[in-house]
Amino acid sequence: MWVAFTLVVLVMLAVDLFMVGGGREHRVSVKEAATWSVIWVVLSLAFAGALWWYLDGTVGREVANAKSVEFITGYLIEKSLAIDNVFVWLMLFSFFAVPLELQKRVLLFGVLGAIVLRTIMIFAGVWLIAKFHWLLYVFGAFLLITGIKMWLFADHAPDLANNPLLKWMRGHMKITDTLEGERFFVMREEAGKMVRYATPMFLVLVLVEASDVIFAVDSIPAIFAITTDPFIVLTSNVFAILGLRAMYFLLADMASRFTLLKYGLALVLMFIGVKMLLLELYKIPVAVSLGVVAVIIGTSVVLSLRRTANLATTRSAA
Repeated sequence: MWVAFTLVVLVMLAVDLFMVGGGREHRVSVKEAATWSVIWVVLSLAFAGALWWYLDGTVGREVANAKSVEFITGYLIEKSLAIDNVFVWLMLFSFFAVPLELQKRVLLFGVLGAIVLRTIMIFAGVWLIAKFHWLLYVFGAFLLITGIKMWLFADHAPDLANNPLLKWMRGHMKITDTLEGERFFVMREEAGKMVRYATPMFLVLVLVEASDVIFAVDSIPAIFAITTDPFIVLTSNVFAILGLRAMYFLLADMASRFTLLKYGLALVLMFIGVKMLLLELYKIPVAVSLGVVAVIIGTSVVLSLRRTANLATTRSAA
């Protein structure tokens, strides 16, 4: 299973690199992004089906059913939480005024960085939980608090201008005033010497990777509420991440319509936190968790669209 998964991921990464968005400095259309988003979801569900078929033939129907539901639940949770990551990317590109046709390369590095980082953190987390089971309760409390904070500050926009990491880079690096295409560094002549300058695109890349670290801290404990099987944890995470670039370009022109989605994500984190804290008292079935997460995300999306439509109607009437 590990060999098959690795091969699938390598092929999917190659497809994402060379086919999604075409060549460099290419503006990905909404239609193109929607098509690829559907393809990534279908491939993820196909993997779940293949996993069920393999386990059904080797270890039995009961295990196959349990593991496939765990994968789908984990995938849905990670995909949902990844939406918040996409919103941060949108904010970063907007802050640095990076046009859509120049965003593809940074997003590729962001996805690759997220896969490597989460792989390391997942195996470390599995090892720690195997050694110290009580960490599950720490994760549960952390997710509950994080969900409450997300709910309370859902409408607060981060102050990027005063971001400590950004201020440090600007104080310790030579940075160009303008973008230089997709390049992260350029050489400039200064006092008869060639000096390396970072571009604003490099600052965006560093902040994108930093956001990956922050969101991994939230999302990885969340999947441990569903299962501690390293294969299921890693595969559901990676499949959720692989479609992130397509989902980003799909939401790039529609993010303002999903005004209530952050509240839905906050409720998901709170639910998962409570689920982990109740492990010894009552173990909520994985299928129930799948249904709860699906209902929360679906409801927040529908309510967001209705709210946006009502606001548009009110404005047009005024």
